Amino acid sequence: MKSHVRVAVIGGGVVGCSILYHLTKLGWTDVALIERKELTSGSSWHAAGGFHALNSDPGIAKLQSYTISLYKEIEALSEQDVGMHMTGGLNIAATQARWDFQRADFARHRVLGLQTELIGPEEIKRLCPLIDVADVYGAIYDRHEGHVDPSGVTYAYAKAARKAGAEIYRHTRVMDLKPTGRGSWRLITDKGEIEAEHVVNAAGLWAREMGAMVGVSLPLVPMEHHYLLTDDLPEIAELDRELPLIVDLDAEIYMRQERKGMLVGVYEKEATPWAVAGTPWDYGETELLEPKLERLSDALIKGYARFPAVAEAGIRRIVNGPFTFTPDGNPLVGPVPGVPNYWSACGVMAGFAQGGGVGLSLAQWIIEGEPEVDIFAMDVARFGDYATPTYVADKAKEFYSNRFTLAYPNEYWPGGRVCRVDPIYDRLKAKNGVFGVSYGLEVPLYFALEGEAPVETPTLKRSNAFDAVGREVAAVRKGVGVFDSSSFAKYEVSGPGAAQALDRLIANRLPSVGRIRLAPLLGESGRLMGDLTLMRLAEDRFLLFGSGYLQNWHGRWFAEHLAGEGVTIRNRSAELGGLILTGPRSRELLQRVTGIDLSPAAFPFMAVREGDVGFAPATVARLSLSGELAFEIYVPATSLSAVYAAIEQEGTAFGLVDFGLHALNSMRLEKGFGIWSREFSRDYTPAMSGLDRFVAFNKGDFIGREAALAARAAPSTQVLVLMQVDADDADAAGYEPVWQGEERVGFVTSGGYGHRTGASLAMAYVDRAMVEAGAAIEVSILGERKPARIVEGGLYDPENRLARG
Repeated sequence: MKSHVRVAVIGGGVVGCSILYHLTKLGWTDVALIERKELTSGSSWHAAGGFHALNSDPGIAKLQSYTISLYKEIEALSEQDVGMHMTGGLNIAATQARWDFQRADFARHRVLGLQTELIGPEEIKRLCPLIDVADVYGAIYDRHEGHVDPSGVTYAYAKAARKAGAEIYRHTRVMDLKPTGRGSWRLITDKGEIEAEHVVNAAGLWAREMGAMVGVSLPLVPMEHHYLLTDDLPEIAELDRELPLIVDLDAEIYMRQERKGMLVGVYEKEATPWAVAGTPWDYGETELLEPKLERLSDALIKGYARFPAVAEAGIRRIVNGPFTFTPDGNPLVGPVPGVPNYWSACGVMAGFAQGGGVGLSLAQWIIEGEPEVDIFAMDVARFGDYATPTYVADKAKEFYSNRFTLAYPNEYWPGGRVCRVDPIYDRLKAKNGVFGVSYGLEVPLYFALEGEAPVETPTLKRSNAFDAVGREVAAVRKGVGVFDSSSFAKYEVSGPGAAQALDRLIANRLPSVGRIRLAPLLGESGRLMGDLTLMRLAEDRFLLFGSGYLQNWHGRWFAEHLAGEGVTIRNRSAELGGLILTGPRSRELLQRVTGIDLSPAAFPFMAVREGDVGFAPATVARLSLSGELAFEIYVPATSLSAVYAAIEQEGTAFGLVDFGLHALNSMRLEKGFGIWSREFSRDYTPAMSGLDRFVAFNKGDFIGREAALAARAAPSTQVLVLMQVDADDADAAGYEPVWQGEERVGFVTSGGYGHRTGASLAMAYVDRAMVEAGAAIEVSILGERKPARIVEGGLYDPENRLARG
């Protein structure tokens, strides 16, 4: 065993071996993998080995496509057979709702780079003679699906890495991890010690134990999962080809051919966590869990009804093996916040669809500073300290049991709720508030009309919330509305070094005292890392505001790039509650409960003031996401309920109405204002997104400046625009293609209905040449093309007179 390596990867499953290979592929060969038993001894050896590129997240879809394309490469490099069967795959729809979903997804696949096909029952029957298509509407068919030999793939990664210079230490258990004080780690094993500049936790079933060694509770839990192997079927023996992978969510079953029989898997409704208190160190290698067929009977009855020949086959083997789930089913990848040079690569449920992409992204992150693809959906920092073991188990069970359930874009599942609430939650709930959840916190979506149940109906079309949201927007437009903004992230940066540190962190100029500026963050690649709002309260004291669900993500970035001597950073998101007063009468109402002079001359647009609101010390800012006159109010959370009550009491004379996120989203679309994770993300540059107008290229050095300058010098092929769409009862949601004739010229980032303008709206990245030509375009909504046109500026008050008034 070496005494020192640049990277030590803990865990010899498919993910750990992929990371080891990709580190060597990118040029780091002084690396080692440490495995307590043999390679594949955790979950990898008993995996079904299926792979597919289909995923609703574009970053994950790219990485899954990369994983599939990689198999031939590692097979050739390692001279290890990976057992690849490129059979194609069928995703069956046997209900109208599922078929509507698939038609919408098929259109999005063009944007995600997936070459899928929509096929009917006759073609499904031809591809899979085992299926009864009597009640089948159709299917999505992807030729680039199939399955591999799990052990073959894992060993191919390992052998390719070894050929490049990596070392693998088998039958070596990591007993403890200790920081050296030099930024590196001391790995104490049962075979000796090794120092590593970076440690990667790819320990799979034992990832929680590896996290606990460094004081980290990783949000994942193992779940039991069954699949069956049938005896040979005469119907398969007669075929001269291999059957495709089959996912039939309505029948609650997935299958693939295994020899001349079938491998049949289900996600039963009675999900069962395993080893909740910790995974036994001696588990694995060839060990499985006791089968519990009684839990599968309901799902198997449904599945066998669609595949009667499979129902007649005998069962050759039952596999019940654990694999890890996170609260949302996606992996935990990236640098663990608060633990320098300690990386996570665990919770990879679909290891043979995602393992290659996870390995590439993590290797890029370690060596180059950031991954090429935006993988926030996999980032370990997407969860916060609300994700307790109890919460994780509840959400993981929910995700597992709903694997075959339609998940609508406007739907929030009940698992893990209610977890966190702000001080006025009960007041808003009593007003018929309907809530979603963000970063574990209940957030108001809208307020149901009197006599209506406070429940939003899951749908791909406009929901039962439509009229209520319209009422909220109308009240804001004519008078004044109040929005609970407590979910926003709030950071205080102070100290003698704060201004200098922030000037390097953000791409815009710092505001003067009492003023506000929009503050893009860039990575070294020149791509976006955030779209924050920066308020300067004093020469050496600032407030930063951003998306609440990015607290851990941005906190990690701040720790790396903002912390230093003379700089104090505090996350005040939980300490400060927030309210936004919006509408033409918001100034009059707020003036009744504050001594701050709110007159336009004393308090202009993009200004910030400190004073009392009600009896509470407050920070009041004048800016607007809605496009109306607006004031943001931030007070100690302990005072939020009292301040809300004071505003509510005075608001009676003004017709004050509560409004939620749906109304705010409607209004920001009418203004053409983008938001993070939709219009802005790590996939885009300031020039593409239009945020370059908030980048001060000539202010001096800042993170990402050189790369951003280069991007500006070579105009991007696509730009962000606002479109008005001739839609009926459904609006664009995201990743729908934009068409010019038969050519795809862009894709939607977000959409909805503008209640003030009476228009269906969508924001999109489209080809620059098409915008300049003013060409006629169409947008796919639920699989149907709808005429659209680009709107210059915002559709509502494009000169921004109302917000500035």
